[in-house]
Amino acid sequence: MLDLEKLTADVCRIAREAGAFLKSERLNFRREMAQEKHAHDYVSYVDKESERRLVMALRDLLPEAGFITEEGSAEYHDEPYCWVVDPLDGTTNYIHDNAPYCVSIALRNKQSLLSGVVYDPCRDECFYAWQGGGAYVNGQPMRVSAVKRVEDSFLVVELPYNSDSYARTGEHLIHELYGKVGGIRMNGSAALAICYVAAGRFDGWLEAFIGKWDFSAAALMVQEAGGRVTDFYGNENFLEGHHVVATNGYLHPLLLELVAQVPPKM
Repeated sequence: MLDLEKLTADVCRIAREAGAFLKSERLNFRREMAQEKHAHDYVSYVDKESERRLVMALRDLLPEAGFITEEGSAEYHDEPYCWVVDPLDGTTNYIHDNAPYCVSIALRNKQSLLSGVVYDPCRDECFYAWQGGGAYVNGQPMRVSAVKRVEDSFLVVELPYNSDSYARTGEHLIHELYGKVGGIRMNGSAALAICYVAAGRFDGWLEAFIGKWDFSAAALMVQEAGGRVTDFYGNENFLEGHHVVATNGYLHPLLLELVAQVPPKM
């Protein structure tokens, strides 16, 4: 039986070390050091080196676990546990010397999320949760907001790179929400935006065409902080999907209704 509280504390240390590496490398980073993986989707030596360091440290921590990583430096071969790692979430922000960006690490078994850690070196904030243990930021408990009225809501509506498949959905969301909610934001880091839902800073978030490494760690935090996470169709089993909604619970029906009206092209 894993001691999830202790393991999560160890992962927080590992995430902070990786975040310190990101921050130090940013001091001398130049845009031309980045490469384009897909249209407007970038990677750099920083992502790859951060992932290498994380994989080594996490493998030492739990040798029986496989890996799902954004840059593909390690693999999952049906092990009982799996680390889901984003070594640098918010790469476009990072390239342009813009906050936020972060390190995201989740541990799951074949059924559910067990532990999640997201570290933001820009604000020195470590968000973490473990199954049944609650959600925290820098040692303080987190709770989702109690906002119920649409006109008071503060929402994140990210626009993914897959513009051909998502443009009509994104346009519909902005059209239906702009001027009717308290505020709309796009922050460029899915992991941190979801953490902010868990912390009550945002009331809801949604994004399509994202990887498991983008949302897994933070999704557990929203659940442990009393919120709700589903796919775009309201299914609670969102872990294998790529279209995710995370809210304080009260605003979930609204976002599901809006994306159902103009769903993304598959």
